Amino acid sequence: MRNCLKGSVIRVSKFLHYLLTIGSFAGYCWFARPTEGMAQFAAAVLIYAVIFLFSVRTYSAYNIGMSRVHMLVYSQTLCDLLTAAVLYATQTLLRGGFFSPLPLLGLLALQLLLNCLWALGTNALYFGLNKPKRTVIIYRSETDLRRLDELYLHHQKFQVTRTIACTSSEIHPLLKELEGFEAVFVTGIDASLRNGIAKYCVEKNIRCYITPRVGDVLMMGSKHQELFSVPVFRVMRAEPQLEYLMVKRLFDILCSLLGIILLSPFMLLTALMIKLYDRGPVIYKQVRLTKDGREFKILKFRSMRVDAEKDGVARLSTANDDRITPVGKFIRAIRFDELPQLFNILKGDMTIVGPRPERPEIARQYEQQTPAFALRLQVKAGLTGLAQVYGKYNTDPYDKLRMDLMYINRMSLLYDIQLMLATVKVLFMKESTSGIADGQTTASIEATQEEKAKEYAVK
Repeated sequence: MRNCLKGSVIRVSKFLHYLLTIGSFAGYCWFARPTEGMAQFAAAVLIYAVIFLFSVRTYSAYNIGMSRVHMLVYSQTLCDLLTAAVLYATQTLLRGGFFSPLPLLGLLALQLLLNCLWALGTNALYFGLNKPKRTVIIYRSETDLRRLDELYLHHQKFQVTRTIACTSSEIHPLLKELEGFEAVFVTGIDASLRNGIAKYCVEKNIRCYITPRVGDVLMMGSKHQELFSVPVFRVMRAEPQLEYLMVKRLFDILCSLLGIILLSPFMLLTALMIKLYDRGPVIYKQVRLTKDGREFKILKFRSMRVDAEKDGVARLSTANDDRITPVGKFIRAIRFDELPQLFNILKGDMTIVGPRPERPEIARQYEQQTPAFALRLQVKAGLTGLAQVYGKYNTDPYDKLRMDLMYINRMSLLYDIQLMLATVKVLFMKESTSGIADGQTTASIEATQEEKAKEYAVK
């Protein structure tokens, strides 16, 4: 009951911020555009409210407790900018011409102040009401434990006081170890033990967080089948509806064409910078994999030296990679090196949203550790996707695989649009492009032979 009351207080705070944001826009409409009728006024406010709510969900703008204050402000400001941009573009089309954006900029400044005050106040309120939960991590191997390293960054929410390496198949001694804990994180252990822990945590009202295996993610996309008098789930290869594939392809063509036209000045400037720096080729072509393992040549602006792989070894870029040119560092930071892939999308080798295409050599290395890695190839490779929005360049391939499969499970045009908009958020986050550690050739976290045999054995 007490936890429910705490949650209600935070929900009220979120709702108040939402109302104040909508109210500020209503005030802008009322004073900046007084000539419009009441019907137009109400329609504009309603459209703004709907778009803002969609953007809040897209950018996780109310993720109190897990996002830092500056990230909350950043996410909410993106929501304000996106919503204002859509409304301004709509009004420009309806009026048949541009109008002064100064009042709208004033509104955005006011909303930025509101965002800062709300984020600071609600964050303090949340952690005042919710003390850090006494937390234990149950894991199988050091590799699994490393996957939860980021948990320690959230020490205000989770106070990790113990880690337990699960080396036994007995559930009862393990459950006794959980007494007194408020949160349990489970990673890598056998399904039978994991399920027993989950049942115990539900019974004792303990928060339980489980990192899913590939099989779990596949089950998430299963369909309930009415076959027998017992519950049956049907698991099968991805089969998107023809209507969705047709609309998605049309969407890819229109968006890539529009992107090429609008971004052509920036692409020409980027090409000129690369050429002037070392006189080498502007475009870098590289073989990648798309749907069903088909190979194609991806197009990118060259960001490395011409002889970057003179030793013939395929490798990802590292955190301090001396192969990257000064121009390359700049265009990578602002993602301009990816712009030529719009032509790959227009041609049909890629789509806007889908799993990122891997090099055949790198993919083979990943498949040696994770044979299920090839399941990403059920759909066409994309420019962005779930793994790019919520992962990083150096995220372990097994974690990327799980996120790619999560996307495949719930593909839809609306979800594609949401991920496209969410990509804008990570464009300005430096950590999303962090390279792998020096000395590595892939992003894989090394796993033991026992783990690989246990999880990926083909029976």
